[in-house]
Amino acid sequence: MTKPQLRPMTTADLDAILRLELALFGDEAWSRQMLAGELGQQPASRHYVVAEDDGQIVGYAGLLAAGGQADVLTIAVAMTRWGQGLGSMLLAELLAEAVRRRCTEVFLEVRADNTRAQRLYQWWGFAKIGVRRGYYQPSGTDAIVMRRELSGTDQPRPGGPADRDGTAGEGGQAGTARQPRAAAGSGGEAQ
Repeated sequence: MTKPQLRPMTTADLDAILRLELALFGDEAWSRQMLAGELGQQPASRHYVVAEDDGQIVGYAGLLAAGGQADVLTIAVAMTRWGQGLGSMLLAELLAEAVRRRCTEVFLEVRADNTRAQRLYQWWGFAKIGVRRGYYQPSGTDAIVMRRELSGTDQPRPGGPADRDGTAGEGGQAGTARQPRAAAGSGGEAQ
């Protein structure tokens, strides 16, 4: 196994992305039409990347950036690659793109039952700012809303409160994070 390489997502990737979507998100998976619609907004307001290893897509992520704010729309990592730093690699790319686009803050939603993703985001300096009850459909799972400030001159890096007290890090790397299917394209959410 080599280190995965990041590259821009294209419509040619949709079959592989859809397989991962279904495996990771089941009933809450995005459809081909939703993903194609998101890619149609790239690069104007979207930034989607895939992580590829030996010709296989093992992860992907997407960002919405407009008006000085960015939203993590989705992060997904193949279950066979959890705990290997791929979630961090994808999030670092999204945060770096937000800086390139001169965003000053990044938002996301994460499923209340996805503690792996929550630890990853805390490790990267995101703070909990609220809860949205019954946000994810059709499961009705709550979403925790998180936010991180960005400096236009610094490259984003880990080191949030969870990192300082030793409770997170690569061991807390997320396996899946994403915006709910029903709200795709309407804001920055991660599950």
